[in-house]
Amino acid sequence: MDFVTIDFETAAADRSSPCEIGLTFVENNQIIRTISWLIKPHCYPNFDYFNILIHGITPDMVDHAAEFNEIWKEIHPLIEGKLLFAHNASFDFSVLRKTLDVYDLPYPNITYACSYIMAKNIWTGLSSYNLKSLCNQHHIQFDHHRAAADSKATAELILIGLMELDIVDHDGLRVKSRLDLGNLSAASYRPCRTLRTYAKPDFSAVADNTSHHDADSPFYQRHVVFTGKLSSMERSFAQKIVLTIGGRITDGVTRDTNYLIVGHQDYRYVGEDGMSSKQKKAIAMVNTGADLEILSEDDFLKSVDGKWDKITFETQLT
Repeated sequence: MDFVTIDFETAAADRSSPCEIGLTFVENNQIIRTISWLIKPHCYPNFDYFNILIHGITPDMVDHAAEFNEIWKEIHPLIEGKLLFAHNASFDFSVLRKTLDVYDLPYPNITYACSYIMAKNIWTGLSSYNLKSLCNQHHIQFDHHRAAADSKATAELILIGLMELDIVDHDGLRVKSRLDLGNLSAASYRPCRTLRTYAKPDFSAVADNTSHHDADSPFYQRHVVFTGKLSSMERSFAQKIVLTIGGRITDGVTRDTNYLIVGHQDYRYVGEDGMSSKQKKAIAMVNTGADLEILSEDDFLKSVDGKWDKITFETQLT
């Protein structure tokens, strides 16, 4: 399989401040070469002390380096149309997009995957999935937090995973490592995430039972959607509560939606603003006057007023 791994080091907390980029090229499951460039970031000479402690790159080291817009002329043709990997890809592709935006450069057309998510799907039950821990686990030695070394170590780690699962192409990568590949292009951006495979709960018996309907509940005969992970209960349990009260559960936000209940969002699967696509759509609809209310998990619990004690509720419905 052919792919390229990419790694950025940044000068500051601002993700549009790359000071180094590393690329490792893999062809037919063999590492061919690794290239890196020091970059003079737009914030030069202002580097965050904390960032310097991590990667050791100082302003003096990039004094004579080119800025990203010049280096991009060389990098762009090397990755255009390719499959790219990064460890914790949400960070590296955020750096890429924000830096391209700063210099008003168009996005490349690439497919990409996150080796952090891939590792979690392949090697379950580990205490940590950061690059250093995974490389220690698989006896990969490298100079952590320099772009060339990190990109090469990421490539070595991916090759081990591909070999263990006998993955030879993009389809196998999607299916066997349960990766929903991300895409970046001039027209759109879609993050990489885990392919979710689960059976939709069957709530027909609960929905047909009207004995506990509560006409005074704000959810009675209203369309309710959930997004994110709830901390107080499983989402399916919360959905049963709404149905038992007499509400209606739907999967997506539409013009019929009356309530969106927002739980905790996993940063790997949502955008940098921490909002799911459901929440973004709901906010846009509210801003245009839709009869839709966005509630937190605490708001939801207050609305059901604690009357649905878990033990009692499960006894009634099982």
